[in-house]
Amino acid sequence: MTMSSTDAPIESHEAVALLERTRTAVDPELRAAVGSLPGAIRRVASYHFGWEHADGTPSPASGGAGKAIRPALVLAAARALGGDPEAAVPAAVAVELAHNFTLLHDDVIDEDPTRRHRATAWTVFGTADAIVAGDAMMALALRLLAEDPHPASGPASAALAACVIELCAGQQADCSFERRDPHEVSLDECVAMATAKTGALLGASCALGALYAGADPERVEAVNAFGREAGLAFQLIDDLMGIWGDPDRTGKPAGADLAAHKKSLPVVAALASGTPAAEELAGLYRGPLDDPGAVARAAAAVERAGGREWAQLQAADRMSRAVHQLSRAIPDLTAAGDLLALAEFVTRRSR
Repeated sequence: MTMSSTDAPIESHEAVALLERTRTAVDPELRAAVGSLPGAIRRVASYHFGWEHADGTPSPASGGAGKAIRPALVLAAARALGGDPEAAVPAAVAVELAHNFTLLHDDVIDEDPTRRHRATAWTVFGTADAIVAGDAMMALALRLLAEDPHPASGPASAALAACVIELCAGQQADCSFERRDPHEVSLDECVAMATAKTGALLGASCALGALYAGADPERVEAVNAFGREAGLAFQLIDDLMGIWGDPDRTGKPAGADLAAHKKSLPVVAALASGTPAAEELAGLYRGPLDDPGAVARAAAAVERAGGREWAQLQAADRMSRAVHQLSRAIPDLTAAGDLLALAEFVTRRSR
């Protein structure tokens, strides 16, 4: 798999249709769950999901509530393993709430001003309200599973909670990288961080679908591994978009991750290359990257040091590993068409 900054997004019609069906199934339950939150918290959450403007008035239906990739993985895994996707809707809603809990907190931690082409919740309502709304959504996710009479709800709740702890560890590692010298962060550490921050929730989404299908532990673990590998491929592509992505697609300025001195996977791979370009990049990362010229020089250094090519090759390798893991759970991959379509989709575009 290769991707350049000029590539148009390659979107599987099958995946797009699947995501639309997922939104149709999940959105009513998601809105009802958010609607159960206390008023002030509900307002922040509804704004974050794109359902309302900051003043509480309704936002257009296309207001950007997200692509529903993780809920789609829950339902697709349930279907692929012989379960009833409709019965897994509460798990799909819980996963989407957990995902958006992380987004609300990430925006505060990273001080991101925009998400989905609109002001982030913390910039509109304040840091405290955004954090509290995220906390409430995570608690709501676990409450939905606790109240679900499905026999898999208990194991699903435990799996989601374990995933969120791993996510938090990944976020903490990511933050710690920012305080360390560019050459002090190893590539192994960076891969482990990305797996925890991104792969864990995609894996848990697949695992919850498998649990709701009544799959045995070996198959649950195999689809979890599939999601984790696909998630790492997703993060590799997302990191490339954070350097070379089109702002119209990413919703962020070009080179935003470099300007923020993020030690993303392509950057750390470049820094570890031992090349003159790696030394140039390290020097740039030790100083301000507050003008387009400096950001462009950093991007060029990442490319010359091999960071871009490494990330592209790694994304392809991780997708190959993902398919291998999926074949352990579903030997006849024709029955896993939805899962494969979603994995292809998430590695062909940005969040």
